[in-house]
Amino acid sequence: MPRYRLLIEYHGGPFQGWQKLPGKPTVQGMLEEAAAQLDGRPVDIFGAGRTDSGVHATGQVAHMDLETDRGSKVADAMNFHLRPHPIAVLQAERVTDAFHARFDATQRHYRYIVINRRADLTVDRGLAWRVPSKLDAVRMHDAAQALVGTHDFTTFRDTDCQARTPVKTLNEFTVSRYGERIEFTCRAQSFIHRQVRSMVGSLIEVGRGKRNPAWLADILAAVDRTQCGPIAPADGLYLEKVDYD
Repeated sequence: MPRYRLLIEYHGGPFQGWQKLPGKPTVQGMLEEAAAQLDGRPVDIFGAGRTDSGVHATGQVAHMDLETDRGSKVADAMNFHLRPHPIAVLQAERVTDAFHARFDATQRHYRYIVINRRADLTVDRGLAWRVPSKLDAVRMHDAAQALVGTHDFTTFRDTDCQARTPVKTLNEFTVSRYGERIEFTCRAQSFIHRQVRSMVGSLIEVGRGKRNPAWLADILAAVDRTQCGPIAPADGLYLEKVDYD
C-alpha cells in the first residue's frame, strides 16, 4: 500500500479542531471522507499536530496509505472531494512506509497574529485577534525570552491536557510588529495543549503595560495554572510549518 505525505492548509473556523470526533465536523474527519471517496474504502489519516477548534494551518502535515498508487493525481483528487470545505491539500508525495507524520516531526512552528487597532476587523475577521489597546511589541519580545529553553510549562498547560509531561523545550519565541499587525512566532519539537495561546495571552498583559516583563519568568517558575494570564482566542493561531530530518 503506497504511503503519501500531505501538506495541508485549512481555515479552522468551521471545524471542531483537527482530531476526528463522532458527529462533529473536524479537519481529520473531512480528509478521511475525501480519501475514502478517492480510494473506495476507509482511509486513516495521521496528522503532525492536533490543532484545537478554530485554529488554522498553512503547513499541517499528514500521511495516509492508499490501496493503489495514484501518482501525481492525489492532491487534485483529494481537493475535488474536499470542496466546498475550506481545506486544501497543497502537495502529496510518495514516502516510505517508515514515515510517520506525527512521530517523525522534529520541529513544529506556530504563528499567532494580533491586529492592534481600535476599529473592528473586516478582511481579517476570524483570522486574527483584535486588541484595541496599545501594545508594546518590544516589551513583549523581551518578556518572551524567559520562556525559551527547557522548562516545566504547567503554568501554560490546559487543565484537560493529556500530555505525559509538562516539560518541553521551546527553541524560539519572537514578537515582531508590522504596522498594526503583531506576530508571535515560536517553534519546538512539541507543545502541550493550548500552550501557545496561553503564552500569547500572558504576553498581551505585558504589552498593555499591566504587567512588567519579569512577570513572565515569575509565573513560569510558579508552575501554577492559576497564575497564567487570559488565554488568547483561537482565531489568531496558525500551525505554520512542520520540520522533518
